[in-house]
Amino acid sequence: MSLKLYFAPGACSFVPHSMLELSGVEFEPHSVKLHKNEQRSPEYLAINPRGQVPVLVDDDQVITQIVAILLHLDAKLPQAGILPASGLARTRALQALTWMNNTVHPTFTHVFMPDKFADDEATKQSIRAFAAKAYRGLLGEIEAMAEKASPWMTGERPGALDAYALTLLRWGGFAGIDPTTLPATWALAQRFAALPAVARAIERERLVLNIYKPKADSNT
Repeated sequence: MSLKLYFAPGACSFVPHSMLELSGVEFEPHSVKLHKNEQRSPEYLAINPRGQVPVLVDDDQVITQIVAILLHLDAKLPQAGILPASGLARTRALQALTWMNNTVHPTFTHVFMPDKFADDEATKQSIRAFAAKAYRGLLGEIEAMAEKASPWMTGERPGALDAYALTLLRWGGFAGIDPTTLPATWALAQRFAALPAVARAIERERLVLNIYKPKADSNT
């Protein structure tokens, strides 16, 4: 078995990155630096013509899109505990995972990359402000989920939901959201980050969990 993961530090690719570390299997991590437009290089576009991360290469099979990658890894590496194995618990976990991916994640994209949705500065600023407010509400929904974690979002074992919750909470700093104002999610993220396997992924990506910076007081 040969597994390669193409990830971008701080991106949603952290989710399969941490899951692979938790699984204990050998894999080849390949960092793709988005700020250097490495995702647009001919070499990377030959792997994924959409120029996105993550990408998983399993032997000679290229798999894209985070939910598809996680489902593939979950089937291949059941010992990793990426998702519950069966029943309603699995259904509920998939429900939360797809919502994080198709609702929370795109809302943040409007905050971080408003130029994808408008070409004039005033409209971009309006999109960013509107999306940041919506994103705070969505993190509130994740907070309610984290409050029920026992100790992890899907029960006794850490999994994909915990990794995605950490990622989405961390992104909140870019939206002007202090993660400590969401105490259950912040505690969950810190517990998850402290796991030795996850710590390896965090070190490789050089992640800082709390990137929130308060706005300077205009009166000082």
